[in-house]
Parts: sequence; structure tokens; C-alpha cells
Amino acid sequence: MEPFVNEDNGKIAGIVSYFSIIGWLIAYFALYQNNKTSLASYQLRQTLLFHLVSMVLRFVVATILGLVWLSTGAFSVYSLMDILYIALLIIWLIGLIGAINSEKKPIPFIGDAAQRTFSSI
Repeated sequence: MEPFVNEDNGKIAGIVSYFSIIGWLIAYFALYQNNKTSLASYQLRQTLLFHLVSMVLRFVVATILGLVWLSTGAFSVYSLMDILYIALLIIWLIGLIGAINSEKKPIPFIGDAAQRTFSSI
């Protein structure tokens, strides 16, 4: 049985990849492997680095803020975590809108690095 191949799969793979690392895995293995398009490759590279960077940032910032909170008892340091979440949300939205519009527009801060780092995708 031949897999479903469609020109829109590149766009769909790009959009799905923005919805968590699980979405990225679904986009890569279910939508991209049998229908490789330049748009899907572009978006998959961006979202892979975005997900990796956001996971590392969340872990590092949460650890540092947790240590500060334990040593000082100041709850206000957690507002810094909110700023990080808002920044990641804005970057995510910019990338998602680009994927929806079928644009190869790099997401802020990491888009160009993603294209170089994951050029094999």
C-alpha cells in the first residue's frame, strides 16, 4: 500500500512539528519521511532546535531560580520564569505563523543556526 503523498504534506509537517517534541516526531516520521519537501525540511530544522533550546532553557532557568528561591525565600524571582515563557511563546508563534503561511522565514535568535546545525534533515 502506497503512503498518502500530497504537496500539502510539507506544509502540514511544518505545522505539526511546532506542537511539542511529540508533534515533531510525528511530523518527521509520519509526514516527512515519504514526502520530503524543502518547506518541511526547513520547518523541521527550525522546530527541532527550538524544542531543544526551550527544554534546556526551562531546565536551567528553573534550576537557577529554584536555588535563588531556596537561598532567599523570594517568590518574586519566579516572575523571571514568566518572562522566559512569554518570550518562548512569541518566538513559537512567529514560527508557527510562518509555517501556516508556507514561508521559509527564520524564527528569531535560532532560525539561522538551526538551518546550519541540522542541514542533514
